[in-house]
Amino acid sequence: FNSFSLVRPLVEFIMNTQSTTVYRASILNFQSDPYPIVDGEAVLDSSAYQFYQDGALVIEDGKVQHVGEAHDVLSTLPSDVEIVEYKDHLIIPGMIDTHIHYPQVEVIASYGEQLMDWLNNYTFPAEGQFEDKAYASNIANFFLDELLKCGTTTALVFGTVHKQSVEAFFEASEQRNTRMICGKVMMDRNAPDFLCDTPDASYDDSKSLIDTWHNKGRQLYAVTPRFAITSTHEQLQKAEQLLQEYPDVYMQTHISENKDEMAFVAELFPQAKDYLDVYDQYNLLGKRSVFAHGIHLNKREHQRLHETGSSVSFCPTSNLFLGSGLLDIQELEQNQVAYSIATDVGGGTSFSMLQTLSEAYKVTQMKGNKLSPLKSLYLATLGNAKTLQLEDKIGSFKTGNEADFVVLDFNSTAIMSLKQSKCKTLAEKLFAMIILGDDRAVEATYVAGTCVHKRDGK
Repeated sequence: FNSFSLVRPLVEFIMNTQSTTVYRASILNFQSDPYPIVDGEAVLDSSAYQFYQDGALVIEDGKVQHVGEAHDVLSTLPSDVEIVEYKDHLIIPGMIDTHIHYPQVEVIASYGEQLMDWLNNYTFPAEGQFEDKAYASNIANFFLDELLKCGTTTALVFGTVHKQSVEAFFEASEQRNTRMICGKVMMDRNAPDFLCDTPDASYDDSKSLIDTWHNKGRQLYAVTPRFAITSTHEQLQKAEQLLQEYPDVYMQTHISENKDEMAFVAELFPQAKDYLDVYDQYNLLGKRSVFAHGIHLNKREHQRLHETGSSVSFCPTSNLFLGSGLLDIQELEQNQVAYSIATDVGGGTSFSMLQTLSEAYKVTQMKGNKLSPLKSLYLATLGNAKTLQLEDKIGSFKTGNEADFVVLDFNSTAIMSLKQSKCKTLAEKLFAMIILGDDRAVEATYVAGTCVHKRDGK
């Protein structure tokens, strides 16, 4: 599983000897939302992004130093500066996934269930194996290598109920110097006994993990009640306590994914106004709170999400695969609800954010709207960084940002190359990349200025 261990000595050497390197290719960089809502309509803002047909990205000691037209940038640098050229390639910031389950790698592509049966028949048995830290470490290494192979450099990740599952994940991430956010699942009812903790145990384990890992290098922590169904009143109070004690950690959970799920929540919490209100009663909403799915939210819930700055994570491949429904992102925008995009592996069917964006386009079409390629790539980079409150570190090539970036090949497959030869505009080229692209389109992935993945080991 751990292919990274083969190149780790080289990566560590490079990390310790970095200086200035220039990467030359076409470059796309977002500064804001390219399609903001103006008078109720999405209108293109051409000042929101920079595109350099022949661009240069200057990286110094793992940070972005400058980005611009190659002829302008290179003229300001010493003649002996190292230049890495990627002809007919596109460089974008490292892609960001705002909802994914690393213990569900082996559950991906499991046949024939909707959410509740899928959890009981596939997910819970798989997660039981993560009591064994060695097993968790193997999967964590495999998982991170898959993300990097797909050009994803940051993710908001669920562990399992086992403390050691998160320890194994952070150890693997620290080896790669990736900026990752992860949390131990809090779950004390409506799950198999071997996956249930207690309110006190979930608090103690989470607190220990926060003290050990939060803000250690590039690692960050998320308080993680799985969803309202699997946490008692007492456990949700413990989640609230953790957020009060550590106000800069994240909170991640699920909401309104499936109608049977919603009915069960209403039965368990009869005093709540709706699903979101369950979490609101325990003060779990806020700018660092990410609610996965949110397909069936009502008007009041949209208003409350907007008021608190909480965000919804749109998981199109998972929603389609589990038959959960079609999220209306235009409705979120009209209600000024922050949202991001995510794979949700293993309910989701691909680690690739390109494939995820392709499915997001189709879901949006089914809702009678369109998702432009510029907006799609904005969401996967700067947009997702903003929902995680990390735009001062990742998501764009702003000077001083951490140098996580991806090199995409416009000619990665025969059909891609043929289609690209017919494209006349940037939008057409980006759209073809999104619809036809997958991990094969990722030529290289860089983390903090260090190449951590090369396609075909080149």
